[in-house]
Amino acid sequence: MSKILIVGGGAAGMFASVFAGRNGNEVHVFEKNEKLGKKLFITGKGRCNLTNSSDMENVFESVQRNRKFLYSSFYGFTNNDTIEFFEKAGMPIKIERGNRVFPLSDRSSDVISTLKKEMKKAGVEVHLNKKVANLLIDDKKVSGIVLEGGEKIEAEHVIVATGGFSYQSTGSTGDGYEFARTAGLAINEISPSLVPLVTQESYVTRLQGLSLKNVEVSIYENKKRIFQDFGEMLFTHFGVSGPLILSASSIINENIKKHPLLLSIDLKPALTLEQLDKRVIREFKENKNKQFKNTINSLFPAKLIPIMIELSEISPEKQVNEISKEERTRFVQLIKNLQMTITGFRDYNEAIITRGGVHIKEVDPSTMESKKIRGLYFIGEVLDLDALTGGFNLQIAWSTAYAAGNSMKKREETNGI
Repeated sequence: MSKILIVGGGAAGMFASVFAGRNGNEVHVFEKNEKLGKKLFITGKGRCNLTNSSDMENVFESVQRNRKFLYSSFYGFTNNDTIEFFEKAGMPIKIERGNRVFPLSDRSSDVISTLKKEMKKAGVEVHLNKKVANLLIDDKKVSGIVLEGGEKIEAEHVIVATGGFSYQSTGSTGDGYEFARTAGLAINEISPSLVPLVTQESYVTRLQGLSLKNVEVSIYENKKRIFQDFGEMLFTHFGVSGPLILSASSIINENIKKHPLLLSIDLKPALTLEQLDKRVIREFKENKNKQFKNTINSLFPAKLIPIMIELSEISPEKQVNEISKEERTRFVQLIKNLQMTITGFRDYNEAIITRGGVHIKEVDPSTMESKKIRGLYFIGEVLDLDALTGGFNLQIAWSTAYAAGNSMKKREETNGI
């Protein structure tokens, strides 16, 4: 039996503790907050998108950084294994649009209580309000931790599950990166990801709160399209957000650091330019004696109408039977290509995840153990791994946590214990 100390009581830390405990180890979880799973509690707007039930090929495709590194851990503990784990533990699940998996209750608190129950069954000891200040490392082997205040706790294994730098109110303040640096491991530059985007145009603030469904968003860098997808987005006081935009932020993360990008919204992606033009002509004919501002109500949400009128450069008082073909063509093109300039992204407090982290070359992909420091493991968001929205990032947490939590058993089997 080994003594294992886990730094961080979030999704990855809790999960790793269950399997490490089930394997007969003495397991202690140290959480600096007053309770476990603070970030997990707010995940998916409090509903907790556990994983994604797509086939594993699609799950791999969702990973944006260091996909190959996850091959061993993803197949060692798949999305189906995640679903089975929670169902066996007595928490019913449901699958929604996009194969997103949620607890049937729609309550993230059920995910946390399920994990806590399994931790208790596995004999895991939890230490709350305990901040880890340093790791104890001797002759390229970890030997324990040092708590804030100076108390030293010795152990054969330490698993770092401190999360990233996003949602700092939940305790994600980058402690794990400092532990890794102290141990001599390389850290890739971190930045916010799955994060709302900032736009330049002043009119965007007038659209604050407007949600657009079934639109197509494209993002261009020097006329080259670097992102395109269909779905839902939201206007904010600073720019744009919503599922489409959060996914886009993950893909354009490096590009936006260099220069502004062009955002194009197709408000009517189901219609071709020609079909849309015919629809607008029909609207104009049916309202031929009305002013332009009173004939386009059926085309847009109310909040968007004055903006579209301004951008069309057609006088709002102009009667539609006086609108020229050139003006109508320009209006139709505007509907298919509403443009904005992306100037950056919001900060870590609005980012769902952190991009960057402990370099994967430093870590064994099958066990998550450091290649430089024996007995030291890194799991979850602290690693330089990130994926799109849809439950994929939590699957990274579960899979890497399982790999680490289960690795002590494998080591003992290998050693013939």
